[in-house]
Amino acid sequence: MNFKEALTTLPQYVLPHHALSSLMSKLTHCENKTWKNLFIKQIIKHYGVNMDEAREPDINAYKSFNHFFTRELKPGVRPLSSERNAIVCPADGAVSQAGDITDGQIFQAKGKSFTATDLLGGDADRAEPFNNGIFTTIYLSPKDYHRLHMPLTGTLREMVHIPGRLFSVNGATVNSVPGLFARNERVAAIFDTEVGPMALVLVGAIFVSSVETVWHGVVTPPSITTVQNWQYGDDDAPTLKIGEEMGRFNMGSTIIVLFGKDKAEWDAEFKAGKEVKLGELIGRVVG
Repeated sequence: MNFKEALTTLPQYVLPHHALSSLMSKLTHCENKTWKNLFIKQIIKHYGVNMDEAREPDINAYKSFNHFFTRELKPGVRPLSSERNAIVCPADGAVSQAGDITDGQIFQAKGKSFTATDLLGGDADRAEPFNNGIFTTIYLSPKDYHRLHMPLTGTLREMVHIPGRLFSVNGATVNSVPGLFARNERVAAIFDTEVGPMALVLVGAIFVSSVETVWHGVVTPPSITTVQNWQYGDDDAPTLKIGEEMGRFNMGSTIIVLFGKDKAEWDAEFKAGKEVKLGELIGRVVG
């Protein structure tokens, strides 16, 4: 950890993460027109948000900042890859890491790793299908589209809400906080696909107090103290097609995707640091 990273990271250990996120949630859901328009304008200007891609480009049409932040895109601006056996990008963002899950370990940064078991809530049986498989971690910045979509068609088997902290997920913190993505509060969705289980893990972060899925609605808040899970059977298990919306962040964070051993492979150009767009080819199923 260098000096700059220390200045960014160390104060976060003592911050009241969930209290700050609760406060931010109230501010971002405020429907005061003057306040929400000022907030929206500042974010657009500071981060260079491309409103030409939004289904609704007029900021006055958004009832709150959060309504703007989770805005829809115009039809057709994120075409879905038509390549055979494609795995498509689940979000706009940047690749933090992509690679192998080696003996249950997932690489984070600068010699830091965490286990798939910890990421998925401490259940070794839940994590076992992903041992020696592949993973990717994709970071969504404030400028990005914040809805999440299916990389591959799948039928939901289980959803898990896992308690934790809400450290920032920026580069300095990722480089500095051991096991960051397995420490932050998160929601994991396990799908059955044509190549076996696929896990989509929606990781919260500071000022990110709400994660939603299309089948459940808001999962968090409230925050919890123990792992909570939902099982889905033949009668109530939704099947979502490749490219369909599966959830969203109310404020931005990170999605982690896991596949099992010899089931999928990432594209050669899909690697750490690459900026990506929803729907583009990032890998292929094997077989």
